[in-house]
Amino acid sequence: MVLSLDRWVGKVAVVTGASSGIGAAIADFLVDKGLIVAGLARRSERVEKKAKELSGKKGKLHAIKTDITKEEDILNAFKWIEENLGHVHILINNAGVSKEDFLRNGDAAIWKQVLDVNVMGLCIATREAVKIMSANNIKGHIIHINSVAGHKVLNYPGINLYCASKYAVTALTETLRHELNAIDSKIKTTSLSPGLVTCEMTTLNPELSEERKKLRVTLPILDPEDVAEAVGYVLSTSENVQINELTITPVGEKF
Repeated sequence: MVLSLDRWVGKVAVVTGASSGIGAAIADFLVDKGLIVAGLARRSERVEKKAKELSGKKGKLHAIKTDITKEEDILNAFKWIEENLGHVHILINNAGVSKEDFLRNGDAAIWKQVLDVNVMGLCIATREAVKIMSANNIKGHIIHINSVAGHKVLNYPGINLYCASKYAVTALTETLRHELNAIDSKIKTTSLSPGLVTCEMTTLNPELSEERKKLRVTLPILDPEDVAEAVGYVLSTSENVQINELTITPVGEKF
């Protein structure tokens, strides 16, 4: 197997949650490989700043202000992309959130936010991407940035609905694959499940207690660029190869 992203050069990729961490690293990686990247984020000014930094690369990054919890925002983003950049060939559902809270006495508003971002936003963005790919006979690729927490409930009190939301991503990836197979679609789907990654949800989270911060900095951890390279590997497979699930963890991880 020859691994190459050449067939995606000049094509449009959508990356949600592109303002920091894994999303920013994926956007950077894809632009470097020559793709036109639409970076969706609430903090679009961060994406705009990154776009200027990447101006000399093979591809190009475009910032689109989007609140992934709002369906109208997502619809408007895909409409703008279609009208200004072209047909979507790749969707990276990266936007995710984890808020420290407890099931035994927690805040339902926090639980709802986790589900709105991690599950509903992902579903809506996926629906819109599949519509475009199907209407234009595009052999596209949809990658859900999942988590090891989508395959095993972590013994880490305080993550409330996070594991449940990521288990949903695992199920949704397979459900979509079955749906696409049923209509003989050539759109590929992949669940990419990293272990602990340095980002604003983990070691860079300002809301973490000092105890949690001290614990997390002692654990083996991936860099966002490691996940971006895994995305590159998934996208580099030939058209007849589908990676249903890819799990990557730092050496020594014990979750």
